[in-house]
Amino acid sequence: MRLLSFIFLLTFHLSLAQNPIVPAGVYIADPSAHVWNDGKLYIYGSLDESTEYYCSWRHHVLETSNMINWRIHEDRFASKGTNDQVPYSDALLFAPDAMYKDGTYYLYYCLSDINGTEGVATSNRPTGPFTNGEKIELRGIEEIDPAVFIDDDGQGYYIWGQFEAKIAKLKANMREIDATTIITDLVTEKEHYFHEGGFMFKRNGIYYFVYADISRANRPTCIGYSTSESPLGPFKYGGVIVDNNYSDPSNWNNHGSIAEYKGQWYVFYHRATHNSRMMRKACVEPISFNKDGSINEAEMTTQGAGPPLNAMEKLEAERACLLFGNVRIQAFDKYKEELGEINNKDNVAYKYIDFKEGIKSFTVNAKAIKGGRISISLDQPWNREVGFIEIPEGDGKTWQEYTAEIKQTQGVHALWINFYGEGEDLMALDWIRFSR
Repeated sequence: MRLLSFIFLLTFHLSLAQNPIVPAGVYIADPSAHVWNDGKLYIYGSLDESTEYYCSWRHHVLETSNMINWRIHEDRFASKGTNDQVPYSDALLFAPDAMYKDGTYYLYYCLSDINGTEGVATSNRPTGPFTNGEKIELRGIEEIDPAVFIDDDGQGYYIWGQFEAKIAKLKANMREIDATTIITDLVTEKEHYFHEGGFMFKRNGIYYFVYADISRANRPTCIGYSTSESPLGPFKYGGVIVDNNYSDPSNWNNHGSIAEYKGQWYVFYHRATHNSRMMRKACVEPISFNKDGSINEAEMTTQGAGPPLNAMEKLEAERACLLFGNVRIQAFDKYKEELGEINNKDNVAYKYIDFKEGIKSFTVNAKAIKGGRISISLDQPWNREVGFIEIPEGDGKTWQEYTAEIKQTQGVHALWINFYGEGEDLMALDWIRFSR
């Protein structure tokens, strides 16, 4: 087992993109964020590895001390190929959660088997490895997506379920529920737009239940929330925190969490890639609260937890936060991704780019197929064109850089890249960079 097999670093001084917070070729979804006593923030999530099924047999853990540099701890827990982690199953691992109590870190997991098995494993370190997996008995109400919350008085709560969220008090051993306390309709799809993926936190005496919200697009693309004066409810619907619609042509769900880190609150969520419901990537946006405790909806961005991106630095094409048309983010090598399958009138957005005192040209690295026009506009895709590059027909294999002039542009803007050409599969785009 590898303690550290991949490190991905981003730095503020380069103003590099913060979303997704995982690198090309790594697909961590369902991010559950926690700040432990060591002052670091950790994310426990599922690991996508195929467009044919959700998740995998492994869990990685993400770690940061500044919301900019992220370390990936690979293979911290597994349901297949081990003897001391989940001895009773080799089913796929769906979305997990984690909790800390009295020197022990608990990883709560769920499996794809027909019994909807949920369980808990332990470690003496926040990054694991987590071992000694043990089934949690849920009295015939097994579903998916466990979440754990510990209140100020030390009482723990176990939350799980689809369409109707279930909750029960945890016993002191953190491995068993008190079955006499089960509530099966903490929040519901009808009243609260609850789909799955619950997460609970407390702020200023208000209990927030965060989950995949199905109030828009007939899909659970939102992270929504409900509030209560008690962890056992009743809860009142509050609204949407972030919506990942238009992150991919086939995007289906969302799943996330909320955490405060160094005085700033954040929502963690995921976006799909590869024109699929899978291959999802963890992302983050800062959020704000109103005086009454309500949460303002956050915009889906490329910059994420960081400042607007420096236009003079290379912008990887897969950092697009909005995709319209047939275009999708997809891998073309082990740790390389592109905007591919681009058709006429497709466009993508990057929010936000800082052009500072001004730029005069831009360069793209593209792989031409039929070829076509790459057009640049600011703030909205229908705004005036400030620059364009004509990409000639190519062999569909060779990456080549193309440079063109651009009208004097300065300040902070949303960057829109619009594609035009004859028909389908015009080209692929690897990166873009601006110059003074």
